[in-house]
Amino acid sequence: MCGIVGYTGFQDAYQVVINGLRRLEYRGYDSAGVVLEQPHHFDVAKTKGKVDDLVAISKDFVGRAHVGMGHTRWATHGVPSDNNSHPHLSNNGKIALVHNGIIENYDVLKIMLTEKGFTFKSETDTEVLVNLIQYFMDTHPEMDFPTAVRSALNEVYGAYAITVLHDDFPGVLVVARLGSPLAIGLGNNEYFIASDASPFVEFTKEAVYLEEGHMATISLEKGVDIRNIKDNVKITPQIQELKLSLEQIEKGGYEHFMLKEIFEQPKSILDTLRGRLLVDEGIIKMAGIWDHLERINQAQKITIIACGTSWHAGLIGEYLIEEFARIPVEVEYASEFRYRNPIITEKDIVIAISQSGETADTMAAIKMAKEKGAFIYGICNVVDSSIARITDAGSYTHAGPEIGVASTKAFTAQLTILALIALKLGKHNGHLSNQEFMRLITELDTIPQKVEEVLEGTHQITKEIARKFVDAQNFLYLGRGYNFPAALEGALKLKEISYIHAEGYPAAEMKHGPIALIDENMPIVIIAPKQGHYDKIVSNVQEIKARKGKVIAVVNRGDTQVADMADYVIEFPETSECFSPIVASVPLQLLAYYIAVFRGANVDQPRNLAKSVTVE
Repeated sequence: MCGIVGYTGFQDAYQVVINGLRRLEYRGYDSAGVVLEQPHHFDVAKTKGKVDDLVAISKDFVGRAHVGMGHTRWATHGVPSDNNSHPHLSNNGKIALVHNGIIENYDVLKIMLTEKGFTFKSETDTEVLVNLIQYFMDTHPEMDFPTAVRSALNEVYGAYAITVLHDDFPGVLVVARLGSPLAIGLGNNEYFIASDASPFVEFTKEAVYLEEGHMATISLEKGVDIRNIKDNVKITPQIQELKLSLEQIEKGGYEHFMLKEIFEQPKSILDTLRGRLLVDEGIIKMAGIWDHLERINQAQKITIIACGTSWHAGLIGEYLIEEFARIPVEVEYASEFRYRNPIITEKDIVIAISQSGETADTMAAIKMAKEKGAFIYGICNVVDSSIARITDAGSYTHAGPEIGVASTKAFTAQLTILALIALKLGKHNGHLSNQEFMRLITELDTIPQKVEEVLEGTHQITKEIARKFVDAQNFLYLGRGYNFPAALEGALKLKEISYIHAEGYPAAEMKHGPIALIDENMPIVIIAPKQGHYDKIVSNVQEIKARKGKVIAVVNRGDTQVADMADYVIEFPETSECFSPIVASVPLQLLAYYIAVFRGANVDQPRNLAKSVTVE
């Protein structure tokens, strides 16, 4: 949930850290801080607010040091404030620490340290950890800095990624992870630490992704020494070549990352299909599925676990798999799944979906399902992420970096993967005839072009419609069948970035409660493709208009019946009903985006949210 950057080398550490924090600000932006190593002391600046607020109070730090680290925070323990901002210093001022995650037993440790004479300036669990490291060094004079960090970590429970400096060990950075990601960039006579590779992508193409339960001691003199936290066993690092480019993590002329990522969807969907959908050969080629096809087809049921937007994708995946492969599917919130003692056996398949591949609730649910013997298939966007490593098989979406907190291209890429899986399974087990399979994969092959058409054809009209609803207090989103989850996702997008209350409902359920809310002030977005239950949607629109609701209809190009009743119309190209959520979601993303922009909201960094949810 927070962003960590560290550096040791020959460059100005302050500039490296600050620029890195700007790239990680999507991970947390309620406070920020930086610490630089000086002879016999630390230069520290930290503040409530964003990285720009940090720069305003620390610009004199430029050129002072070659070793430093920084942090951008999403608050867990303690409100956003100057005192609760990272880095945190130990009582003796010799140790500085930045931390992503939660120390679950911090209260017990804090009581113990208080009894030993330690005092605390913040409400954070992080300050407890840094003082615990000091405690081990104070009480064990023979103990060196890395050993003290390891000893402290063996006393804590929870999830963390940390970077630590010690005044008596100049030039040494100690880093560790358990449940939160951390990457080490290997430069030419310099090293970088970051929550992901984006802060150092222009300096090196080589990185080591720290594994669960590992820590590293990093210095220019001795390089990178990786060990197991539990028993100090030395680990040989696995060096990865970065595929990330600087261009991918910059705005490229767009006002916001979110708008850029909306417009990248034709390419991201195409990249997700590339090498997998071979229409001319009449095949879907997916190694993760192919290698385990029989086990998946023999499953008693498939359970999809996910959170937020990925959960909405999972709902559509349920419809796809049940329709085409005829395998029972359940969709679960990962955060609830692990706590309700679900019935999972070795005959079950669990599909875990996560944009970041680091979602803490999903990770915990995966671990529980693995303990029960289930086969785990992962769908994520980030190569070499935690979920990619712990699942039995899986597929990357290849959507590219998604910096905007509100997911757009990752969602449509997830739907694309789920469609491929459903069609592959259906063809293999005989529930899809060859003729129907060819019709569907031929149609799926056209989806990137249809999304391009939506962007070109609806961009301006959606922008104008958005102007009409800047002051709305509530929205209702309705859809049927495959487009009910698309309605949920449309409502979530609006909530996330504009702070307008919005709900998604199956259109038929409108009569069972939500219809009481409808009046002339209530905008209702209704997704009404020609396929499926169009006649029922027509009836729903009539019920809305009878109560003076304002209808924004998302319909197929050339529609007349619903369009004639609607107050505002957004058209999208006709496609098979099962693929319509991919195409219909795009104007809903644009609508949410422009309403938020016109309300003056920070679209890329909505309040209280962070991109990678690495705490439960």
